[in-house]
Amino acid sequence: MLEIVYRHTDFYIFNKPAGMSFHSETQAGFVVLAEQLCQEKLYSVHRLDKLTSGLLILARSSEAAARFTEMFSQKLINKVYLALSDQKPKKKQGWIKGDMVKARRGAYKLMTSLENPAITRFYSISVSPGLRGYLLKPFSGKTHQLRVALKSISAPILGDELYGGTKADRTYLHAMALWFDWHGTHIKVFLAPTFGEQYLTAQCQTVTAEWSQPWSLDW
Repeated sequence: MLEIVYRHTDFYIFNKPAGMSFHSETQAGFVVLAEQLCQEKLYSVHRLDKLTSGLLILARSSEAAARFTEMFSQKLINKVYLALSDQKPKKKQGWIKGDMVKARRGAYKLMTSLENPAITRFYSISVSPGLRGYLLKPFSGKTHQLRVALKSISAPILGDELYGGTKADRTYLHAMALWFDWHGTHIKVFLAPTFGEQYLTAQCQTVTAEWSQPWSLDW
């Protein structure tokens, strides 16, 4: 069942469950289920991978959708994600930049070239022995960007077996916060993850609480 996290006359912000496809495949996808829940036509303005949970905006009119599309293209929508990894990173904070090219099995890899780079900034913190949390802010919108970024620093996301992550009950990537201005109103939405054994430990919830106002960090 979908949860509406934030309601506005122009849009909704939902909590997309991990494992739910954005578009309908063999069963109804996120957009169809959201329309059924709200009993109205909704318009997609961005998306999340099937394995990713968290905050996702759907516009309530074509006019609002056009405005969101413009804002995303101008990088006026801020998004941050919470990921976990049980592997030791090459570095613990900073920037990850590079061109992304297709690799094998539907995966991508990060190159050192910067012609059209994927750009990510991140912070990290120890959650528990052998487990580290990553707060990730993408500055571009490439497919698999955050998954590839963490793989490139030797810290693939827990559960993300495509990129070398350790097998787990889910892929530990969650869209945790959104903030932007909407016609003069400052919108700030935070949503802690609600599914995944590691996300729900007391140690991880402590880290999540520390990062509950990501808009106040230096990005």
